[in-house]
Amino acid sequence: MSAKAELYDVIRKPIITEKATMASENGAVVFEVSIDANKPQIKQAVEELFGVKVKAVNTTITKGKTKRFRGQLGKRKDVKKAYVTLEEGNTIDVSTGL
Repeated sequence: MSAKAELYDVIRKPIITEKATMASENGAVVFEVSIDANKPQIKQAVEELFGVKVKAVNTTITKGKTKRFRGQLGKRKDVKKAYVTLEEGNTIDVSTGL
């Protein structure tokens, strides 16, 4: 597997919500990342994929909700989000390609 494909395994997709938009006003971008990815891996992946300098990475794990599907109890998967703060003057436009 190529190195770029491994970086895309770490970073799954950008998250565009109201809270993520408020974070982007402070120079942060929110990504859904692999559940076993750590902060140095996330930092390296963002810097190599987007060509920007990362200042800090904060992560949070949201536990999956229990939901009913056709009367059966099921569980959504746990999701790990990374709040990536960029250095001054660096931007990532996540709204392109939507």
